Amino acid sequence: MSPEHEREFRDFTAAQTPSLLRLAYLLTGDVHLAQDLVQSALASCAGRWHRIRNREQPFAYVRKAMYRSQYNAWRARRRKPESIMDTPPERPVGRDHADEVAERHDLLAALARLPYRQRLIVVLRHCEDRPEAEVARMLGIAAGTVRSQASRGIAKLREMHEASEHRTEALR
Repeated sequence: MSPEHEREFRDFTAAQTPSLLRLAYLLTGDVHLAQDLVQSALASCAGRWHRIRNREQPFAYVRKAMYRSQYNAWRARRRKPESIMDTPPERPVGRDHADEVAERHDLLAALARLPYRQRLIVVLRHCEDRPEAEVARMLGIAAGTVRSQASRGIAKLREMHEASEHRTEALR
């Protein structure tokens, strides 16, 4: 890699890593797996940076590398039991937003309970606001599969949300 491309790649990485980590955390549900996902996506893009940098949206290219990597990881792990995170990692909060934090915690916990592929599809469709056709193309699956998995994932999230609300009401 030329010194100019290396500098551009370092600048890109420094600027975009926080956004990529947030997305990776939504996809994986684990801080360490999220860091690994971002690192592997950036490592795979580093060697091709001279071509990627000329595209209109290099950030989108790196995100797509992350989606592919996570989908492949899901496929490799689908026979192993999934471990559910008890609580998301704690981060200092500048202001007291207890309700927002609680909602975020509940959403992340619920996302962590979804199977890998459903989680990936729900994040792409609803957090990233990607069209079904694009998600299908990115993951190499049928649009009908995206539609059904997104629907099932959202239904499970709603079910978990309703159960959480019922538990909260019972405690009052």
